[in-house]
Amino acid sequence: MDRTDETRSAGDDIRLLGRLLGDVVREQLGSTVFELIERIRQIAVQGRRAGEPEMDALAVELADASLDDQRHVIEAFAWLSVLANTAEDVHNERQPHSEQQVRSVRATLEALRAAGRTPSEVGEALDRLCVTPVLTAHPTEVRRKTVLEALSRIANLLAAQPLAGSLAGPDADAIEADLRMEVHLLWQTAILRLSKLRVRDEIGESLQYYPASLFEAVPAVQVTVRSEFASVFGRADLAPRPQVTMGSWIGGDRDGNPFVDATTLRMATQMQAGTALRHLAGLLWTLARQLSISTRIVEVTPELAALADASGDDSPFRTDEPYRRALRGIHERLLARAHAVLDDPQLPMAGGNAVPYADPGELDSDLAVVEDSLRSHGAHDIADRLVVPVRWAVRSFGFHLCSLDMRQNSSVHEVVVAELLAQAGLCDDYLGLDEEGRIAVLTETLRTPRPLRHRWAVYSELTSKELAILDAAADAVALHGHAIVPHAVISRGESVSDVLEVAVLLAEAGLVHPGEHPSTRMAIVPLFESIIDLQRAPEVFERMLATPEYRSLVDSNGSMQESMIGYSDSNKDGGYLTSNWSLSVAQRELVSVAQRHGVRLRLFHGRGGTVGRGGGPAYEAILAQPAGSVDGSLRITEQGEIVAAKFGHPTAARRNLELMVSATLAATLAPPDDGADPVFVKALALMSDAAMAEYRDLVYGTDDFIDFFRAITPIGEIARLNIGSRPAARSGSNRIEDLRAIPWVFGWSQCRLSLPGWFGVGTAFDALSAERSDAPELVAAMYQRWPFFRAVMSNMGMVLAKTDPSIAARYLTLATGPADAERFARLVAEHERTLLVHRVATGSADLLSDNPVLQRSIANRFAYLDPLHVLQVDLLRRYRSGDASELVAGALELTINAIATGLRNSG
Repeated sequence: MDRTDETRSAGDDIRLLGRLLGDVVREQLGSTVFELIERIRQIAVQGRRAGEPEMDALAVELADASLDDQRHVIEAFAWLSVLANTAEDVHNERQPHSEQQVRSVRATLEALRAAGRTPSEVGEALDRLCVTPVLTAHPTEVRRKTVLEALSRIANLLAAQPLAGSLAGPDADAIEADLRMEVHLLWQTAILRLSKLRVRDEIGESLQYYPASLFEAVPAVQVTVRSEFASVFGRADLAPRPQVTMGSWIGGDRDGNPFVDATTLRMATQMQAGTALRHLAGLLWTLARQLSISTRIVEVTPELAALADASGDDSPFRTDEPYRRALRGIHERLLARAHAVLDDPQLPMAGGNAVPYADPGELDSDLAVVEDSLRSHGAHDIADRLVVPVRWAVRSFGFHLCSLDMRQNSSVHEVVVAELLAQAGLCDDYLGLDEEGRIAVLTETLRTPRPLRHRWAVYSELTSKELAILDAAADAVALHGHAIVPHAVISRGESVSDVLEVAVLLAEAGLVHPGEHPSTRMAIVPLFESIIDLQRAPEVFERMLATPEYRSLVDSNGSMQESMIGYSDSNKDGGYLTSNWSLSVAQRELVSVAQRHGVRLRLFHGRGGTVGRGGGPAYEAILAQPAGSVDGSLRITEQGEIVAAKFGHPTAARRNLELMVSATLAATLAPPDDGADPVFVKALALMSDAAMAEYRDLVYGTDDFIDFFRAITPIGEIARLNIGSRPAARSGSNRIEDLRAIPWVFGWSQCRLSLPGWFGVGTAFDALSAERSDAPELVAAMYQRWPFFRAVMSNMGMVLAKTDPSIAARYLTLATGPADAERFARLVAEHERTLLVHRVATGSADLLSDNPVLQRSIANRFAYLDPLHVLQVDLLRRYRSGDASELVAGALELTINAIATGLRNSG
């Protein structure tokens, strides 16, 4: 199907859903409101077709509408945006995109074979390859689970249509009737929650993606990797370890979230384990019912017969069905495990003599007996299609489901350590020590196997809370194994003492074992976030690995050191270009340090869903990493607002996971030349310095820029939304430094300036042009030959396509500062310069020439946002003038939700 057919089909479904929504509106609200909405829609669409939003015409049309009718307009366009997104997703999923085929595991394997890579080289890389998406909560997440479920049903109905995009055939009337009913349900469903999410709710909402898609998709990817490797290289001897595992921060990330504590960590680990064990129990029960093979027809292996005899199943109806008997015994042992570790009275009872499995390896070994026996009598297809997927579920999810990270700020760690040392009489003024003094105290503490805390000591609330969550982590490890809480992430990891402090605290919970050679199974992960932290990261890394006590910890945990790099805060600190460049330089230098010290480096990418927070296509992002930085192992945060898009459906989840595996394999075995020509590097370093200077001067150069930001964005009103559990700021101050990066990006996207995704790049090019007369040719060469720079420009193009100064100008009317008009003019001028840079680099005036899917998406949806922006500005003015009625506040909240939905990001 060609591109024209794809666009027509997606457009047909959007029009179909729009017609059904219109029918519901007319039926529920009457013709007058329907005609108002329709007039507004036509004005918006005609304006977009003419190439310029008709904001003034929309404002005139809406001016005489009552507040009730304005709310109906907001709801209509909000749902229209939601339905358009769903229609696009369905068509993107079912079209055979050539780019997806090029990025598949098979395509990567064939490319590696063509490049001369041997089966042994590729097999070794796959054996150590592991990609871990880490699901996180989101402080500006705006979607409800109820709405997501309804949209899933609508997507399934759309997918049941013929590819031509029009309803036809015997089921056509039934499909359209069902679609109409679902649209009607949505119209009478509240978009917004009544109350804020609690951490418990966020844990539950993240776990819903496992039965929805991940239980199917994760094992399927493991099977795909093996079958494609065997097909391309003729070998099937990969190690039985997963290439994909899952992670989470939800319930363990307490940096700036006072609602995360020992209780939430215990809750998260218990809910995770319960989800995994129930799923595996269901698989085993189904497998027992399926394997009806009789010894009257085949002969099984002695090992399978022994497993059946030990099962305790003495039913006379199954005496000749050893697989069923064996699997019932396996199922009973798994239930016994569940009863041993979970406090759940609703669990089915296990057999009285069933011995609980000690770990997933025991279960996998029993399933290996089942598989081997099936193969012994020629039932290879049964083994491959029924047993192998279950074994991969066991290997992928274990008894813990996913790893849960702990995270806390280094400033908290140092206060707690100081109190413990003082109470133990070992150091009265730890906080008064310089870095060398702190390291001396901490290393001595790690060498000495003695507890710092005492039962009779009275600790502050902060210290008690921190010790409690570490104890909860230790309890979870004892119950569920080391895989359930394997990482301690340190926000603002600025020094060696920051890392050693965590080691000392983990020792108090028994997660680090002090002594002459301290040891641990817990990975201590410094997070380098700000520009200065990224610049200092190699020096800190060098000193960490040169400290004998810390190196002993690394060696005891597989000689693997993980480091997290933060995209969001580095962007807020230094701007888009400098953030990207600083991250790239830091990675390159961290790789060098790790190689000198003989340890493996695993990078944990703290990327958001938006370009301003490190987002963008994952495949291109992985391939654009510096040479050597992707060494078979990669962890990436998946922010709350894009989890539904990536993992809400099995097909999407499988495709996204396979793309991540494919890119990681390609990057691991990529040639050492990553396109970073010294001339390119020098040019980008110059551009980065100029971009940061311009960005810092605008954002941090005056004290009142925060007031400008609050005036032209709904950042203050966002706090009213019943969204994520995490506060939008780390403290109650009015400083940009203390504002979280997510609402910072969210606010700019609402007014359509999206400053974090492009500002400073135009000035950067001017600085390069002042130094080199061939600047245009140079940036064009950088775009063509350097994957990193191409990704930076491509991602920026996506942001620029969503940026619209003509819409932002309406928000400027809300600002009252004497310098605000000048600031806005500066933003617009920089925007024009940045558009020029993109055009010079790519050779195209089309911002999305390399992203036709997003290009069609914008054409389909952006007209629906124009009236929402007009109404949001008017509602902000009313609200800030003192009209805080529930009708005004509620309508304003709806516009925030609707615009985020239409832009397809919430920060």
